[in-house]
Amino acid sequence: MRNRRVVLSAIAGAACLSLTLSACGQSGEGGSKESKKSAKGSTVGIAMPTKSSERWIADGNNVVKNLESKGYKTKLVFGEDDPDTQVSQIENMITQGVSALIIAAIDNKSLNNVLQEAADANIPVIAYDRLILGTKNVDYYASFDNEKVGKLQGTYIVDKLGLNSGKKGPFNIELFAGSNDDNNTKYFFNGAMSVLQPYIDKKELVVKSGQTALNKVTTLRWDGATAQSRMDDLLTSTYQNAKVDAVLSPYDGISIGILAALKSDGYGSSSQPLPVITGQDAELASVKSIIAGEQTETVYKDTRKLAKVAATMVDDVLNDKKPTVNDTKTYDNGSKVVPAYLLQPVSVDKTNYKKELIDTGYYTAKELG
Repeated sequence: MRNRRVVLSAIAGAACLSLTLSACGQSGEGGSKESKKSAKGSTVGIAMPTKSSERWIADGNNVVKNLESKGYKTKLVFGEDDPDTQVSQIENMITQGVSALIIAAIDNKSLNNVLQEAADANIPVIAYDRLILGTKNVDYYASFDNEKVGKLQGTYIVDKLGLNSGKKGPFNIELFAGSNDDNNTKYFFNGAMSVLQPYIDKKELVVKSGQTALNKVTTLRWDGATAQSRMDDLLTSTYQNAKVDAVLSPYDGISIGILAALKSDGYGSSSQPLPVITGQDAELASVKSIIAGEQTETVYKDTRKLAKVAATMVDDVLNDKKPTVNDTKTYDNGSKVVPAYLLQPVSVDKTNYKKELIDTGYYTAKELG
């Protein structure tokens, strides 16, 4: 009997080992997810923040395209800038049994509970472009070099005003930042200010409103109408007898709102030209505005490449492979340093939009008019 028990034990151990290496096993990389979810044909959930920005519609579609090319099914949802809606959407996808989640968060701190539910269900999570804070249940982060985005914007302002080639100013500048619930906001702003602050200290750049602290210049939900209202207030309160020479804008939708306020105040004529205005995302309306000589610059982020990175991360994690990352130190979300893959942004203006946007196939010449 003792020998029979030994044999049965060995058989059971071998069966357990076999299961561990197949259907019920967990990998040592990427969050230790169940292998059964790695099968091609499983569904990946994609949560994007809103349809109000063409950028997020394109991102969602590009992620879907990349995943489907790898043999996965997809479920794409848009939270319409409502954190509670996004939480509910993610909960529903977890209940439906998605194999992985790609999430561009609306509010970077609102997802902790639902991501615990994902972890309990062994569903890996990729943070897409916006880092999710305060939870260990984020496996990887796919984004751009966000501090460099701000540096490109700040450098463009300095170059365009001629401050790096002998001009001393002073030039009047106003500062805008993104939403206070988006972790990227501080990276964009700090990157820009690392370039602009020395000129502010020398009074070659002057923020006449005095609004220089990040918490004074944020724009909730990156909303263009909110930015327009604030720019209207600044023009009324501060610029009755002065002109605006430059505006640091972190995003194209905000830039369009700022432009609307400036034009309603008389800017854009030969006697009162528009200031230097930056942006981000190379949205179609803003690129057309740049071509028309209104918005001055945007930071182009090829989201086709970002979608490919995120889809590849999911595929690697679900197949027990360690995704490629190029930053393992920068993105501490308060609970862990999230390994990231960062793509490089490009500054675009009237001089190079054809090369960067048309020649690369991001837009056609017809789309840009």
